[in-house]
Amino acid sequence: MRHRLLSLVGLVGLVTHPIPLSANTLIELWPEGKMPGVSTKEAEAHVPRKDGFRRITNISRPTLEVYPANDRDGKPTPAVIVCPGGGYRYVVVDKEGSAVAEWLNAAGITAMVLKYRTPDNREGALQDLQRAIRLVRSRASELEINPAKIGIIGFSAGGHASARASTRFDDPSYSPIDAVDERSARPDFTMLIYPAYLDNGEGGISPDLKLSATTPATLIVHTDDDQSYIAGSRHYAAALNAANVDHHLLCYPTGGHGYGLNCQGDAKVWPTEAIGWLRSINIIPTTR
Repeated sequence: MRHRLLSLVGLVGLVTHPIPLSANTLIELWPEGKMPGVSTKEAEAHVPRKDGFRRITNISRPTLEVYPANDRDGKPTPAVIVCPGGGYRYVVVDKEGSAVAEWLNAAGITAMVLKYRTPDNREGALQDLQRAIRLVRSRASELEINPAKIGIIGFSAGGHASARASTRFDDPSYSPIDAVDERSARPDFTMLIYPAYLDNGEGGISPDLKLSATTPATLIVHTDDDQSYIAGSRHYAAALNAANVDHHLLCYPTGGHGYGLNCQGDAKVWPTEAIGWLRSINIIPTTR
């Protein structure tokens, strides 16, 4: 399928007509030479996985890949930015990216898969996600989405980046570079799927998570047998509760880590329950 790469200049400065959306439309996040922070100088590379899914490393040109909602009927849809995992070393672009986007599309949600900077670039990932939220909000009309229903979903390391973006939207990770950065970086809702790195190792949440009453409504999905990261989700849920933030923790006995939409354990029902949660906070109608 043909890819179209839309530069930020085209999106922000020159385009006045709606973007004709199709699957695999690519949007660059940053104008040429204006990306803040650091990035690798190594060539982007696809690293094989034993399970056949793709993972990408050495990402130096972050992008959003747009997946329009099914059956839009000309009406603005909710939107979700998808943040795949990969331990900040890779981005797992299909199992925790395109597959998730297509699942959201079936629920009437336009999805954008974020390919953020790797490897080992947590600050770059946060900058890319904050920029992505602002960019999507600034182009709501062209993307045919509701600017008041822009959420994020993150898996594993992508869940950590999503939690940071959900708690640090008033703490810019970079200086403004253009009119896009005048828009809010606050997601309207957040879904964290087996998120990593949320705890401080001492019975609390990581100090880089700045929760407040303005933190968006949050769904957390985890399993008891993900022993490396379940404590972080429990501590994060407790912190959300203490801050009086609307949240829901779905914790299942079995499932492990890194299963995407296709868990073989008790967590296999999480996609259905997540759609129910989206209905409960009025992101999608109860009739879908």
